[in-house]
Parts: sequence; structure tokens; C-alpha cells
Amino acid sequence: MKRDQYTLASPLKRYLVRSLYFDSHNLKNYEEKVNGDSDRVKLRIRSYSDTFTKGTRLRTELKARKGIATEKHNSWIEYNTYQKFMSTWHWPDQTDVVLAEFERYIHLKTMRPKIIVEYLREGYYTRSRENIRVTFDHQVRSAHASSLFPEIPFFRMHHPGLLVLEIKCTKTQPTWLKRLVQQQGLRVTPNSKYVQGVEVARSDIVRASWSY
Repeated sequence: MKRDQYTLASPLKRYLVRSLYFDSHNLKNYEEKVNGDSDRVKLRIRSYSDTFTKGTRLRTELKARKGIATEKHNSWIEYNTYQKFMSTWHWPDQTDVVLAEFERYIHLKTMRPKIIVEYLREGYYTRSRENIRVTFDHQVRSAHASSLFPEIPFFRMHHPGLLVLEIKCTKTQPTWLKRLVQQQGLRVTPNSKYVQGVEVARSDIVRASWSY
């Protein structure tokens, strides 16, 4: 395999990923994920830095799951665009399909920022034609937050002393990969950083949401 562009560019060969997750007041997205609902949508805004400047670019992501298929749609935005959205809940550019759908869900489900999840990622791509990616996520942690760059976030670690290994396939898993996973005694398990983040950083609202 070969390192991805972000890993290569980092002196530590790991790059920071910080995501701001949105959910309803009673954590409907969290509940859908825990219950394993087949149709659900996740909204987040992602940064590859823990600081911001005028030129900072952010990635708006809409991740939709239908049955066993998952689709991820994203659109890059400038920091000042993010600021306007966070104060008005409307994107200045209404021609971007991803942003328009993101905004529609925000209002349809009355979603607001709940937590940020942050980690150091080491990413690799296969050298073959198969679209397979492997990532190692170090120091995964989360904090209660209503913005992507809070002044003093109080982070809590998800898995102290451990890393998260993920094997990602854009389409179907190749036969050799399935066989390798089985031979090594591995199994497919859900690994939602958002769910873990809520349970670690906002256990108070998890209890409140399940009381409805």
C-alpha cells in the first residue's frame, strides 16, 4: 500500500481530523445508529486542523445509509461560509446540491451541533486497481461542543492506549480480502465514532434522550 496525500504531507505521518456532528435535541441520529436502522443520514462538518485562519477550508459531509449501501457526499467550503451558516442556519450558496440537502435536513429534523470528535489518522491506499483504503486512527477523543473550534474543549478519550483499524471498500469486498479477514479471526463490527463520542462526552443527554 502507499500513504495517502495527507499522511505524506504531515511530518509525523499522521494528520489531524476534527468533525463537528449534528443531531436533534433528543439524539435521533444516535438512537437510529444504536438500533441499527437501515435508513439514516449523518451530518458533519470536518476540519483537518484544530485552528482556523481566513483561508481555512472545511468539508461539509452528508453520509446516507440505505439498507446495506452507504453513500457519502461532500462539499468544500470557506471558513467565513461556515461562520455564516452557524449564525443563520442557511448557506449563502443555494446552488450547491450537497449544501442544499444538508440545510434541508438541518431544518427538517431540527438538528444542531452536539459534539466534536478528533483523532490523528494514518491513511493508506492500495497500489492495485482495487479501491481499498486502510486507516489507523490514533488518540480518538471527543468533547461536547456547539462549534468546530471551541475555545477550551474538554476532551475525553475513547480507547486509551488503543488505535482504530478500518478497512474501507468503495464497492464490494474482493474475495481475497474476505478470506484474509476470516483466516485472521477478524469480524465486521460497528465502529461509530459519533456514537462513542456521545456516550463518552455527553452521557447526560444520552440518558435524557432514552427517557422519551
